[in-house]
Amino acid sequence: MNDFANPDRPKAIALPPGTARPLQKALEALVDDLATDIPALFESEQYQTRRNAFEQRLSTRKQDAFEKVVKKSQDRNVTIMRTPMGFAIAGLRHGEVIKPDDFASLSDADRKAIEDAVSLTEKDLEKYLKSIPRLEKDHRAAVALLNAEMAEQAVDEALEGALQAFGAIEALKPYLAALRTDLIENAEIFLREGNGQQEGPFPAARVRIHDEPTFHRYAVNVMVSNDPATTAGVPIITEPLPSLSNLVGKVDHISTMGALVTDFTLIRSGALHRANGGYLILDALRVLGEPMAWEALKRCLETRAIRITSFAEMLSLISTSTLEPEPIPLQVRVVLVGDAMVQLLLTLYEPDFSRFFKLAADFSDDMPRTAESVGLFARMVAGACKRNSLRPVSRDGVAALIDAAARAADDQGRMSLRIGALWDLLREADFLTASSGEPVIDAHQIAAARAAAEHRVDRVRERLQEMIHQGTLIVATSGSTVGQVNGLTVTSSGMFSFGLPVRITARVRMGTGKVIDIEREVKLGGPIHSKGVLILSSYLATHYAGDVPLSLWASLVFEQTYGGVEGDSASAAELCALLSALAGIPISQSLAITGSINQMGEVQPIGGVNEKIEGFFDTCKAVGLTGQQGVLIPRRNVRNRHQPFRRFLWHAFCHSRDREGGRWRSRQRGVDPRLCGLCQF
Repeated sequence: MNDFANPDRPKAIALPPGTARPLQKALEALVDDLATDIPALFESEQYQTRRNAFEQRLSTRKQDAFEKVVKKSQDRNVTIMRTPMGFAIAGLRHGEVIKPDDFASLSDADRKAIEDAVSLTEKDLEKYLKSIPRLEKDHRAAVALLNAEMAEQAVDEALEGALQAFGAIEALKPYLAALRTDLIENAEIFLREGNGQQEGPFPAARVRIHDEPTFHRYAVNVMVSNDPATTAGVPIITEPLPSLSNLVGKVDHISTMGALVTDFTLIRSGALHRANGGYLILDALRVLGEPMAWEALKRCLETRAIRITSFAEMLSLISTSTLEPEPIPLQVRVVLVGDAMVQLLLTLYEPDFSRFFKLAADFSDDMPRTAESVGLFARMVAGACKRNSLRPVSRDGVAALIDAAARAADDQGRMSLRIGALWDLLREADFLTASSGEPVIDAHQIAAARAAAEHRVDRVRERLQEMIHQGTLIVATSGSTVGQVNGLTVTSSGMFSFGLPVRITARVRMGTGKVIDIEREVKLGGPIHSKGVLILSSYLATHYAGDVPLSLWASLVFEQTYGGVEGDSASAAELCALLSALAGIPISQSLAITGSINQMGEVQPIGGVNEKIEGFFDTCKAVGLTGQQGVLIPRRNVRNRHQPFRRFLWHAFCHSRDREGGRWRSRQRGVDPRLCGLCQF
């Protein structure tokens, strides 16, 4: 609100909820009413009568004073004449003005008597003329008092409704008193506006006088309004673009006559204003990316007040008229949302971060797949369909979505909470359902949508599979070979990850116990891959040559790989290739193997198991399925395997130190150990 004593520093007033908008409307109506009432009141017969009385009084006082001067002059045989140049004083003789020639013929005594009379009359006239400004000043004071009385009457009548509605609010009492005084003192601006209303052949009352810049001084700028009738609870605000002005507000300017001007009605609120008394949710990375936004946020939290400051002012880039709005007390909970890396960097490099943001919550991107969570997921799917005007989803369609959520989590017992991709899948399935004319979205449409989404981004995978099918990339899916095994890799193409088989070969001879990783030697192997090969070497040395030096020279390589190799998930395959080369026993090429080995010889779980199974399955399908092809995965990865691939032969590693009949005993009930290439060892 305007501070009438200091217009450059507008006041911030907090009102009870639901009061600001009615007050704004009431003051707009007040200005519109006064723009009509004040001119009408000053044109009324009562005012004109009293004003004419003051004018008549002034005229009478002037006339009486002048007549006294004239009478004194006549007693002295002097007359006062009005001329275009002012007043002229001349002597009289026998009732007539003495001419210059006659005046010269008079005796010295008569001339001196006339000159003395003229001099006295001049002094009386001068005294009279000096009294006129005082008389006019008294007149103006009387008229001003009359105008103030009439303006006070009009203002009090117009303010009566506002005082009844808002006069009991303590925060408004000083402002309403100052408003009344200013309205009375500046009633002439309503007179000027009122006189302009009657221009034109069809005069009409202007009902939006409050929009004129002249009357903005009486406006109310509602920056934040929380009406209890439409708002429940404290405000919860999310700001998608947390720039400096969007956080702390700004003062707009308008161009007038080539200059930028502003007033308090151009003050705009920010997210901190709207969230005051509640919660403000911000993306941490976006706040850090906006110039000055992070510093402004810290300053507001530290001072517990919102001070509106523009970016240009902070850097002194412009020099123009502006305002200094009164800081607004701040009571807000700021919630920063971001990934763990942003939180870690802020904790390490921002000294004030831990002081302002004391509570941390780490959210998982998946949830347990229980009966309760499945029910909640189904309700969420129904709600999404209703909000987005999609067709309903059948029971098997919901099951397919749950299956997609489990696949995204890479765990049969969990469901992904990254629901954005699931809703995209649901929308595409709805489009396919509409194209087919079906009333509901079922599992077939969900599967078709998944296949279509995958097809749009699998150009690289298709090209690599085509190269395998043509023999450009050599991968065997049948037969047996010594020192050769099918490993599995995961490759990313943008946001799409897919598995691809790769031939791993091993060659051995007598040597000094050295296992050469060709990938590491040529600097194509990453540190984790090199770590896996070194662990494999340690396992071989301690398990087979505990008492004597290991007389072995071996080399391992990923055939036809020309990029970097990272990860230890191929260490089990590399061990199989080495054992096959040492024993001279061929390994079935119809199997692909994945898993990592520790120094104790235990098979450890790996990531990307679904992509790896799918990648080898696609290769086998392209070459020709024989019914004996499959993928060996670590037993601990069974829960990560996607259920729809039960049709494809898979086998959990049965590697165990317990022997039964000279063979490794399978830990997977119902699975013939002879199906596993490793069980032959």
